[in-house]
Amino acid sequence: MTEKYLTLNGKKFYYDEIAAYSFRNSIPLNGYESKTLEFCRNWLNGVQEFPIQTSGSTGVPKTISLTRAQLEASARRTLKLLQVTPGDCTLICLNTEYIAGMMMLVRGFIGELKMIIVEPISNPLALVSPDEKVAFASFVPMQLHAIMQEAPERIGQLNNMKALLIGGAPVSPTQQREWQSIQAPVYHTYGMTETASHIALRQLNGAGAAEYYNVLENIQIGLDKRGCLTIKGDVTNNELLVTNDIVELLTPTRFRWIGRADNTINTGGVKVQTEKVELGIAEAMLDMENAPRFFIAPQPDEVLGDKIVLVLEGQALAPQAEQELYEKMRLYLKKFEMPRETYYSPAFTETATGKVSRQRTLQKLGLHTD
Repeated sequence: MTEKYLTLNGKKFYYDEIAAYSFRNSIPLNGYESKTLEFCRNWLNGVQEFPIQTSGSTGVPKTISLTRAQLEASARRTLKLLQVTPGDCTLICLNTEYIAGMMMLVRGFIGELKMIIVEPISNPLALVSPDEKVAFASFVPMQLHAIMQEAPERIGQLNNMKALLIGGAPVSPTQQREWQSIQAPVYHTYGMTETASHIALRQLNGAGAAEYYNVLENIQIGLDKRGCLTIKGDVTNNELLVTNDIVELLTPTRFRWIGRADNTINTGGVKVQTEKVELGIAEAMLDMENAPRFFIAPQPDEVLGDKIVLVLEGQALAPQAEQELYEKMRLYLKKFEMPRETYYSPAFTETATGKVSRQRTLQKLGLHTD
């Protein structure tokens, strides 16, 4: 019988060694490797409950517990849907201390996959042989964008995959347009730590591209009084989970994501959804060379109650360039959606999973965060 193993940063670890931690004195490990192997050891030894930290992108990070049964149910559902089979190779390049990376490990174990694990960097394929036939991988948008920009010779490797999952952050119109050249299906995920990663997918490229999410089998969804999504299934221990995500429910298994309930800005008595405004700004930036990252936020205003401000990353635009940007924004935004001021941050503060921390970025600029 062939011994099972995984590779982590180019080092080979056999499952029986991981379960017994028998490699500890012979192979030097960094912190990321130790944390990854600790989870693997717990999984191989049958641990039934796992503490997991939320990302903290929308508030203070917290630790919750998920059962082995929840993680297994989520993993089997994804493997089945994407037709990933035993022996397929999976690239794991997300932080394994958080749910997205952790679930890639679980899928690897449950699906009996060949696991290549690398530390999360902007272009993870740089750490993988170009001859490796990867069948399945999950990226944050920044990683896939970096691969396309920095290593176009690797697009063939992407094309040969059964599926690519994209999650952890919104996808910009520029990125979605860029990914149309990828032949393998690229799916944007919807989910959270509390649901053991995604419970719905929407295809971003090809003939199946859609603006709505399709819910995975045997997951029940609904709406609460606020119009926010509710979720129930084996991944929630069959308990009703109420989210803060405003959605348009199209069918019992299909929804369109609108934005977070706590991202509604009341400006001059008009309710504005942050995500809708940011999409319009992204459209205005489509043809902008080296378009910066950005977000909008409310700031106190004596007349409006709250005014919308635009926060851009990097050096300040020249006055003419900023004026041209605002002129383009008026093509996509209504008058009450337009930012009233622009602020510049040299570098956005990020969470451990690479998401922009709006609160901490605003704090650095001395701006209001409530």
